[in-house]
Amino acid sequence: MSRRLPAVAVALVLAGATQAADVYRWTDAQGRVHYADRVDPGISAAERVAAPVEAAAVARLRVEPDADGAAAWVDNLLAGPIEVMLLAEGRGAVLSEPALPARASVPPHSGALLARIRGGNPRLSVIAVPGSPNARPRDVEYAWPLPSSPLRVQQAWGGAYSHGDAENRHAVDFAAPVGTPVVAARDGVVMQAESGFDEAAAGEDEATLLTRANFIRVLHDDGTMALYAHLQAGGVLVRVGQRVHRGQAIGRSGNTGLSSAPHLHFVVHANRGMRLESVPFRMFGPHGILRFGEPPEG
Repeated sequence: MSRRLPAVAVALVLAGATQAADVYRWTDAQGRVHYADRVDPGISAAERVAAPVEAAAVARLRVEPDADGAAAWVDNLLAGPIEVMLLAEGRGAVLSEPALPARASVPPHSGALLARIRGGNPRLSVIAVPGSPNARPRDVEYAWPLPSSPLRVQQAWGGAYSHGDAENRHAVDFAAPVGTPVVAARDGVVMQAESGFDEAAAGEDEATLLTRANFIRVLHDDGTMALYAHLQAGGVLVRVGQRVHRGQAIGRSGNTGLSSAPHLHFVVHANRGMRLESVPFRMFGPHGILRFGEPPEG
């Protein structure tokens, strides 16, 4: 069974990297703050900033010095919209337009100016959440995503093991042998995918495992997103940005990430304003409409 998958990626990341990266920060003779992944010759007072990097990075922070300070941009690395929040870490006063924290939605594969830093010497970071906060879920019948496998639910809505939080309240874990074909349950665009992780190695802790699940995230035309998770290594059969159709083969199930047995974790998400929430869905299974049960309130 599955635990919650990480919904956000910390900014100051390098897209496609799979381990921690070093970002350097320094102030030049004019008092302007610079960020870069390397230090130019002659710079002796650069501070090394540890930047957590995930294979499926969502956003990248870009700080560009200008005549009055610096402009903080956030680049969306996904093939779908994201919502971002720019924060200043530390206790020093920060002068910015607008005041921090600043929040915005960023279209696919584009950048947005979040703030202009006019004073102070802040360390900046970004939180990014997939999807648009304007998503309006429609009542749609989803297809059974494992047509070649018998129906066996390991954990349904509100499951006590790991489906108790808002992000997974309406998630379902379908038992399936590793390598079982996974098809799209609904038309959409592949906005994010990861296929480079192997099954968990002995001794890996929970925090590490949370970031090592292979998955596909498909954006629907009402702004919701379907997540197909714990796919096998190399188990993504589609490319980011590709439009897929209901019933089309998109991947192969597996047992990667924080998973106790081979299965497909399926959930429909909506961005509810800097947080992902699962939404209930109707699905037509091998013998008719599936009943997952309503989780208890609270």
